[in-house]
Amino acid sequence: MATDHRTLHNRVLAVLGPAIAAGEYRTGHTFTLQGLEQDFGVSRTVAREAIRVLESMRLVVSRPRTGIRVRPSRDWSVFDPQLIRWRLAGSGRMEQLRSLNELRAALEPGAAALAAERGDAEERAQLVVVAEQMVRTGIAGDLETFLELDVTFHRRILELSGNEMFSGLAQVVAEVLVGRTSYHLMPRNPRHEALRLHKAVAQAIRDGLPDVAEAAMRSIVTEVSVALKDDPGAESAS
Repeated sequence: MATDHRTLHNRVLAVLGPAIAAGEYRTGHTFTLQGLEQDFGVSRTVAREAIRVLESMRLVVSRPRTGIRVRPSRDWSVFDPQLIRWRLAGSGRMEQLRSLNELRAALEPGAAALAAERGDAEERAQLVVVAEQMVRTGIAGDLETFLELDVTFHRRILELSGNEMFSGLAQVVAEVLVGRTSYHLMPRNPRHEALRLHKAVAQAIRDGLPDVAEAAMRSIVTEVSVALKDDPGAESAS
């Protein structure tokens, strides 16, 4: 029965969450458990479980006698991976991508510099191996494997920085990379310059050159920003 409840409340979330994230329900819009029961054909328990998830993401607030109210977007848990996925699935996809890439621009160059200074030598050397694999799969047009390597590459840099706050945002960066591929915003073959820059970042981190690592990583995120601004459908590898 628990599994059935989970399946049903996920079905409610799959509709209600993206709709709120896309702004289909304005700030202050009020739901009731009874209304959700009727709209989705679920029990009170299932409706309540779904609302609890939305409350945990700060999308809604529930108050006795006043119902369930949609919160203003400034209150949302914007780093929640599920919310990021919902926003990327909606009409505000490009705005969300730009916002996330601005976060990356503020985060990843500094993380790359710290990785060059603090990272374990063996792990820094392994990063070059990952970058070389990215080059091979990128040239081959194997975007599925390339994406896995890309996520690994950026996650390891955040972890090698030795800063737990940076590491804590690894899943946010992963959602950006996955989202761009899922919505066909990556070219079939990543640009040569982007692949070269990934390898340059890895080599600089391996060699303990923080300034070089920071500059190369800044070039990566800047290239993505320019691509998003000029032509949303022609993004480079990230």
